[in-house]
Amino acid sequence: MRPIFVNIGERTNVTGSAKFRKLIAEGNYTEALSVARQQVDAGAQVIDVNMDEGLLDSVAAMRTFLNLLAAEPDIARVPVMVDSSKWEVIEAGLKCVQGKAIVNSISLKEGEAKFVEQARACLRYGAAVVVMAFDEQGQADTARRKVEICRRAYQILVERVGFPPEDIIFDPNIFAIATGIEEHDNYAVDFIEATRAVKAELPHARVSGGVSNVSFSFRGNEPVRRAIHSVFLYHAINAGMDMGIVNAGDLPVYDDIPEELREAVEDVVLNRPGRDGVSPTERLLELAPKYKGGKGETKGPDLTWREQPVEKRLTHALVNGITEYIEADTEEARAKAERPLHVIEGPLMDGMNVVGDLFGAGKMFLPQVVKSARVMKQAVNYLLPFMEAEKEGKPRESAGKILMATVKGDVHDIGKNIVGVVLQCNNYEVIDLGVMVPADRILDEAEKNKVDIVGLSGLITPSLDEMAFVAGEMERRGFSMPLMIGGATTSKTHTAVKIAPQYKAGPTVYVLDASRAVGVVSNLLSPTEKTRFLADTAADYQKVREQFARGQGTRARASLQEARDKAFAVDWAAYDPPKPSFLGTRAFAPYDLNEIARHIDWTPFFASWELVGRYPAILEDEVVGQAARDLFRDAENMLGRMIQENLLEARGVVGFWPANAEGDDIVLYTDERRTTELARLHTLRQQMVKEGANTALADFVAPVGTKPDWVGGFAVTSGHGESALAAEYRAKGDDYSAILSQAVADRLAEAFAEALHRKVRTELWGYAPDEAFDLDILIGEKYRGIRPAPGYPAQPDHTEKRTLFRLLDATPATGIELTESLAMTPPSSVSGLYFAHPEAHYFGVGKIDRDQVEDYARRKGWSVEEAERWLAPILAY
Repeated sequence: MRPIFVNIGERTNVTGSAKFRKLIAEGNYTEALSVARQQVDAGAQVIDVNMDEGLLDSVAAMRTFLNLLAAEPDIARVPVMVDSSKWEVIEAGLKCVQGKAIVNSISLKEGEAKFVEQARACLRYGAAVVVMAFDEQGQADTARRKVEICRRAYQILVERVGFPPEDIIFDPNIFAIATGIEEHDNYAVDFIEATRAVKAELPHARVSGGVSNVSFSFRGNEPVRRAIHSVFLYHAINAGMDMGIVNAGDLPVYDDIPEELREAVEDVVLNRPGRDGVSPTERLLELAPKYKGGKGETKGPDLTWREQPVEKRLTHALVNGITEYIEADTEEARAKAERPLHVIEGPLMDGMNVVGDLFGAGKMFLPQVVKSARVMKQAVNYLLPFMEAEKEGKPRESAGKILMATVKGDVHDIGKNIVGVVLQCNNYEVIDLGVMVPADRILDEAEKNKVDIVGLSGLITPSLDEMAFVAGEMERRGFSMPLMIGGATTSKTHTAVKIAPQYKAGPTVYVLDASRAVGVVSNLLSPTEKTRFLADTAADYQKVREQFARGQGTRARASLQEARDKAFAVDWAAYDPPKPSFLGTRAFAPYDLNEIARHIDWTPFFASWELVGRYPAILEDEVVGQAARDLFRDAENMLGRMIQENLLEARGVVGFWPANAEGDDIVLYTDERRTTELARLHTLRQQMVKEGANTALADFVAPVGTKPDWVGGFAVTSGHGESALAAEYRAKGDDYSAILSQAVADRLAEAFAEALHRKVRTELWGYAPDEAFDLDILIGEKYRGIRPAPGYPAQPDHTEKRTLFRLLDATPATGIELTESLAMTPPSSVSGLYFAHPEAHYFGVGKIDRDQVEDYARRKGWSVEEAERWLAPILAY
């Protein structure tokens, strides 16, 4: 008799459902309950509730939702799975659940003591537990490891804790198959065999798992993914799998899957030998496009749009980013038109207007819009020779002319480039001066080209001062056109308070991101909307200035001495700092890009394209999932090309030095005798009045006269070759690939910093030699030690980079240089310090008062004015 399978609904999970996350974030719990109700109505026999989102008060959200859910009989009739990576959230949920709950999850990854403690708590609450096949060495991937961990956990739970075996649910880890990596080919078999062994050897225990993981390599091809889920479950359930997170309403019946597809999928799931020299993965990859059209029907690419008139075909190509037929269609349109210019002004701009409308309505996303721009550029490039041949041809009139530049001292331009492409898609002419552009060149080019708007971009905090300087120069030289401000460190408050007052002759407007740029530019240049828009902006910015003024001095701050009296306290008598394996510096160049790629955190990559969500859940998001999948496929292809063709070179350097803290400074010594000072790192201390410590980075280093300690530093780049690659794509008119290459290089730089930090922890400093590789733990920074960077919240002073680079001899070792504003070039570069103390943690200094600024200036040998210039963003006065 086939066993009964329990479906777990996961749409009440903020990491798996954008809709649910938005409702919870808005406090719309009534509508959020309807999501749970829909899950139950669709056949979910358990609902998984997860509130793990960085901006949520997860404890409060879990408590509120479950208390409301308990009052809904049609939902509360099914068990609740309280799901969180934070024990305090799980415990808050357990206190609210009526009836028997399921905890997801506990494991042995932090050792037996923690496992027993949490298991006993679950037992007190009467909850069942999901136990991950995860121990101190990491997640289990083979059947043998899975069974070993489950057997050990079962023995501890039943014999030591007294846990009812029927309340134990093992999750032996479902991993992706058919990835092209041979080691992954047996993952489905490993799970199935582990399930069979658990059910045979561990009486009454149950088995569960997240089914969607198994098909992850076929994201974007839903018919094939559904077939993989169905075939996998067919065999896993027969092996004893009791429950799982799966959309049961979207599963094809095993026997209804076309025989050709079912056989190919079964070969992959069961890891059968290849046929005729073709592996199961290769066979399924060849077959997959045939089934991409719908739920199981055998469809090739849908080319019915090719039957439409050429104008409709051009619009379809632009909206869908299709370049394959664009030149043929553009030629057909040119043959019909009186002049080639009319093709641009007619069907091509009509198509781009559709793109603009869809983007504005939230039905297209930035990656898709940038692809549309690539199609448009290819069509225009095809027409250019014909237009040049028309001596009497008039230049195409644009909707407006915008000059854009990253200000002097700053090298970051990914966001600026995206804004430029989006504006071009809406018929604006964009003059992009690039990066590190001084004020006089910006203004000279603006005059020369008679532009309608000047746009300034910057990422690092010194760029804020430079933007204010450019604004002042525009005032001095008599400009009156609008000034747009954008970039990661900018804000509406800074624009209103610091930049706009420097330029009274013209309007200054802050642009939050690329999706707002078109609307802002349109309003600034519209004869009918401009007056209203400028009046509304001026009134808004005046309110911002008044609120800012009222806020200055009203928030309580401790004096510097009071803050130091509440320094982060470490029991140095009970701690012996570990010594690194070497002193001085060691270069790593070139570093293996394949190794770096293992450490990539993709979530910020999607954010740079304004696709909001955590990876990998974003790939299945109800709103942006398809756009995210397409973008991720392109990113993976780009990454593959970079690695295979050695298009980028990664270089890094690490250093360690004897160190001790002296007040808020960290003294580095030339050698272990500690008699000669090599350098001094200056740190800043929190001054906000709050519970707990007022922390400075110096608190994590043993004070002079206590114990010998050490501090490390690093600088890494993956950017050698980045500019040449982006230029290669731009020369071909492919802005999309140019921006994509920069975004991927940026992720590689951050991954390189993560990979090298792990090497430091496990080998070079070696204070965590047994740390297992776990990407989730790395991304969540749940390891010992920190790597704070100068210019960021724990040490907002960029000038500390000068000391770090001198100590590391970073430029000769890595090729990274510092600009006059202390940005690093190549842009895809990261640098920082290493602290090893187990209690070292990240924090933000926040606003500081004049007494600390004066003290910092004295310690640095600066004037107070110099200190105020570099610390401007954190001044509380």
